[in-house]
Amino acid sequence: MRSPSLISLTCLGLAAALAAGSVGAAPPAAPVRGASAPAEATSSYAAPQASASASASASASASAPAPADASRLQSQLRQYLFDAARQGRGDMVAEFIAARYDLNVRDAQGYTALILAAYHGQRAVVDQLLAAGADPCAQDRRGNTALMGAIFKGELAIARRLVQADCAPDQRNNAGQTAAMYAALFQRTELLQALAARGADLNARDARGNGVTQLQRGEFAPTPAR
Repeated sequence: MRSPSLISLTCLGLAAALAAGSVGAAPPAAPVRGASAPAEATSSYAAPQASASASASASASASAPAPADASRLQSQLRQYLFDAARQGRGDMVAEFIAARYDLNVRDAQGYTALILAAYHGQRAVVDQLLAAGADPCAQDRRGNTALMGAIFKGELAIARRLVQADCAPDQRNNAGQTAAMYAALFQRTELLQALAARGADLNARDARGNGVTQLQRGEFAPTPAR
């Protein structure tokens, strides 16, 4: 999907969708800075007293997104956020942050904007999302975190930043693997030391019985016989 400009993002109705409390907004929802509150939320439009106010109310109602349209809009907005994270579009990410959009929304694989930014090496966007309150401990459908993705891809500067996040050092994915196991497997010695300093258990084993020391040597527990 082509990334929109900031103007087209506004034209899609981001402010209106958030102010209306659509599914992608982070509670409490707030309008984009500089945008006025939607007319239908104002008491003066609840019971119009004259034809002019009735016309204004009708116009406001017509501009409010229908449920199906709101759902499509939110889906499109989520995709724009994910694309911005992948591509390092800090300007677009800033618009979502200013609109108080939910930065922890997920795609079908469970990826958040932070997971995508970390995996694709977008250090500035990682910092931007973390500063805005994105969850560094969020896991995708396989249980992997942004830190695990950064270690896997060799994005060491990003991984060092994520090691400092307030997450359990032994957070496990669905296979029972920890970030320390990833660091050992991919020979990220510096990160392994940083994780140990944060309290990671270097004696932990995954669901197959693989431990940090064995993984660092390139050894794997045998697959159980069927």
